[in-house]
Amino acid sequence: MLKVNPVKKVQGVITVPGDKSISHRGVMLGSISKGKSIITGFLLGEDCLSTIKCFRQLGVEVNQQGNRIEVIGRGTNGLMEPNDVLDAGNSGTTMRLMSGILAGQDFMSVVTGDGSLRKRPMARVSVPLREMGATIDGRENGKLAPLVIRGGNLKGIDYKLPVSSAQVKSAVLLAGIYADGVTKVTEKVQTRDHTERMLKSFGGNINCEDGYITVKRSELEGQEVEVPGDISSAAFFMVAAAAREGSHLVIKNVGLNPTRTGIIDVLMNMGADITLDNIRSSGGEEIGDIVIKGKKLQGTNITKEIIPRLIDEIPVIAVAASMAEGTTRITGAEELKFKESNRITATVDELKKLGVNIKELPDGMEIVGPNKIGGGTVESYDDHRIAMAMAICGLFAEEPVAINDSHCIAISFPEFEDKLKAITE
Repeated sequence: MLKVNPVKKVQGVITVPGDKSISHRGVMLGSISKGKSIITGFLLGEDCLSTIKCFRQLGVEVNQQGNRIEVIGRGTNGLMEPNDVLDAGNSGTTMRLMSGILAGQDFMSVVTGDGSLRKRPMARVSVPLREMGATIDGRENGKLAPLVIRGGNLKGIDYKLPVSSAQVKSAVLLAGIYADGVTKVTEKVQTRDHTERMLKSFGGNINCEDGYITVKRSELEGQEVEVPGDISSAAFFMVAAAAREGSHLVIKNVGLNPTRTGIIDVLMNMGADITLDNIRSSGGEEIGDIVIKGKKLQGTNITKEIIPRLIDEIPVIAVAASMAEGTTRITGAEELKFKESNRITATVDELKKLGVNIKELPDGMEIVGPNKIGGGTVESYDDHRIAMAMAICGLFAEEPVAINDSHCIAISFPEFEDKLKAITE
């Protein structure tokens, strides 16, 4: 159990763990490339370690020294049939993206995960991968894990994403590098594009146009990947500083990929004082420092157009809205129901326990502020982002807030509690 005490302000200079999305993809693309890939700043969270474990089972040599990872690639067709079930743990990214790679292999593999992951929808990847020629079975005809995948002999498809999901897009694109012909993916609203950027940097035959991406059969070459700080992890501390007047916080070396910076746009729309400093580029990804000064925030309207750029940040945005003047309305966020928990219901129920004026909408939530936040005990639902959002809420409470089952935070941010202490003491 994590217990958080209220504070008067937030200040300091911190870094956050490496970007989860980029860490996963570095190991995956390094594994199917020729030669060696070096990944620095790798996130040592449980999700990313699940990816390493799975690719080791597929015959890939992965050496680890702290957060420096060396991947000895086996080339596009060098993976080996695993002699046991591949366990993705709690990681939807591992299961869905790896399914795209496994769809291109001429062997059989079984992929499963923990109790939470086995409840999450997998038809969204099994349907297009079957269309490309892979044989995929699983619980409820491949709607749920465990998934049984027998790949090989893929053909390119023209696929329109039915949901705004970077994981689904990535699974199809990764299968596309094994397929005959052209694979085209069209998305109505752009989702995070780390897969496209990294595939290009590894030498993939990929072309990105406005609204669609095409990929052809590719041979990849090992690369050096610098993993920036994860903006989804930084978001918790951004809210802590932005919503508390008198705060001054610098978060260094954070990834500023435009498909991920919706949290900055929303906080600035709420009146937050945020500036970006020391901006540079590495491996096709923008990196920089985020400087936040606390002030009174205003409610805002968040609609479906921006949701893909901040889907993981909505629980902590709800915390910011709890402290803001006026009404914040979040809509178009149905995808939150299919995360590690139903994050719409979980966020609403737990913030209500602390006295927040919040109500659930079919596709989001509405928060009226500012609120006098009380103390108490809340649940994490074994969801790392719910647990961290509730911890940040505790900073604004009048009494301590305790979060049950806070161990789940280690999935993405093992040092969260230490970082929190560093900026609030």
